[in-house]
Amino acid sequence: LKMSWFWLYLPLQLLMATCLCHSIKAPTSSQQSFKTNLFKFYHSLILADGKETTVHLLKDITKRYYFVLEEGKVLAPFLITVTPCDVPIEWSILLYKPPPGKATQGDHDTQEVSKSQKVSSMVSTIFNYKGNSVETYMGMSSHSAFYLLEFLSTERDTHITVYLTTDTTSGHLYPELPLDPRIDVIGIGPTTVTLAWKHSPSVLQYRESSQYCLLVNEKHNYKSLCAAETAIRSSGMKLPPTLALSPSPYLLEPQQVMILSSSELSIINKVSSGEVRQVCMGTRNTYTVPNLSPNTQYYFDVFIVNLLTNASTAYTGSFARTLEEPEPKVTELKDGKVIHVVLEGKKQKFYSLQYQARHKKIHFTFQLCQGQIQVHITRNGKTVASENLTGLRYFSLKAKLLDTYLVQLRSTEESNSSVKVQASPYFHKPLFPLLPESLKIKSFSKLRTCRSVTIAWLGTQEESKYCVYRKRIEEDQIWRELQSADRCSGPESRHKSEKVLCKYFYDLNPQRAVTTEIIKGLEAGTLYLFDVYLFGPSGIPVRYHSKVVKTRKKC
Repeated sequence: LKMSWFWLYLPLQLLMATCLCHSIKAPTSSQQSFKTNLFKFYHSLILADGKETTVHLLKDITKRYYFVLEEGKVLAPFLITVTPCDVPIEWSILLYKPPPGKATQGDHDTQEVSKSQKVSSMVSTIFNYKGNSVETYMGMSSHSAFYLLEFLSTERDTHITVYLTTDTTSGHLYPELPLDPRIDVIGIGPTTVTLAWKHSPSVLQYRESSQYCLLVNEKHNYKSLCAAETAIRSSGMKLPPTLALSPSPYLLEPQQVMILSSSELSIINKVSSGEVRQVCMGTRNTYTVPNLSPNTQYYFDVFIVNLLTNASTAYTGSFARTLEEPEPKVTELKDGKVIHVVLEGKKQKFYSLQYQARHKKIHFTFQLCQGQIQVHITRNGKTVASENLTGLRYFSLKAKLLDTYLVQLRSTEESNSSVKVQASPYFHKPLFPLLPESLKIKSFSKLRTCRSVTIAWLGTQEESKYCVYRKRIEEDQIWRELQSADRCSGPESRHKSEKVLCKYFYDLNPQRAVTTEIIKGLEAGTLYLFDVYLFGPSGIPVRYHSKVVKTRKKC
């Protein structure tokens, strides 16, 4: 900003003149007010033109900034935008007008007017505001003048951003809002809400450098992006540098989850009061928020962000309550019948099974086939068992006649999961065979050769049938084979050429119920996947954990 030497020394000249008057007689209240205003000027900072300034405020301590309009202009426009980043603040704009020129002899009688009134009339408050909304003041002056901005926080220490520009013709730092800045809720489900909003003129004009970002939380709407970021930081976590940047390798805190898709960056902050989700979706003006909780109120804020400056403007926030989850369909469990349940991981909904007791003891059996599953069992509405399944699991429960059991199953992974379930009162007719302490297959590295490997596994105290299968695989297939294996599938799903042998064995002493087998006829330096199937009286197999072994390359 340009400023003449006259304007730099004006406050000092006025102060000296005022002090001279005080030496003659006691100062009036108006003179004292002007001295106070001069003191304010000398204890203020100059406000930069054309850039956003971050101002830190201490509680109950006024902070001041000043600027001077450029001299020589007939009409000097200026624009000031103040963005509170936390609690409500008070701020004002004070105008210091130039003093009147020297009086002529004919005006001698006019000089009888109180000099203190003249001095006091040079200072006036032209704008003041109290609150936490983003406020913009646009002014116009036909003369050179000093402007003083005063900021005060009465609740607690906080920070704000202040933007001043005297160039109102070449565009604004902040993106423009449409004439209707509301966010419309156009669809609501139990776990989703669909939003739409009018395009910002800035997006239509500067598509490459503009981006919409959405913030979702369960507490309240935010009036600015910096207010939202301050709230998240106050919960004790760090934010990425900005939401506006294109997807990059952010360093996330343990409480944060980042989700990347083709054109979308989503960061979920886990805070004590719930999730705060931040999603940037480019220039799309519709979005469906997924994975919400049923019957829960959410608040939605959309910000249009200038990618070149990181400046943002907030749409008018909206809110909506998700619908209640519909009552799940219940499948009846019948005595001894096995049900194979496939659960969709993405939906993470409960699958419900119902069983009515006809005996005093009930036996529930679960065989986890794929993925990870949580099981929850209630009797007449009260929880009797709840845990995550691993492998084969039995629940033996006491019951009364006509007690109603509800079994709820849910996948805990994003991929699909599956499980086999049986309810039966007949303990003497188990569905699955007696299991050993471990279903792991062990291989002996020192006994490997170029053409054979030696494996071992545990058995039980009852005579059972064990079948061994092998499959040649490549290095890049190991993870897929181990992760996608269906632990409920039996040998009928295997190719006949993969079968190695079947054998019967048992030992009444569990410590000695171990068997080994040398698998011959293999190729040197080759990876093999080995599986063992255990068959019980019912004929339903239990698959041991697969084992990958590589034969020696040279012998």
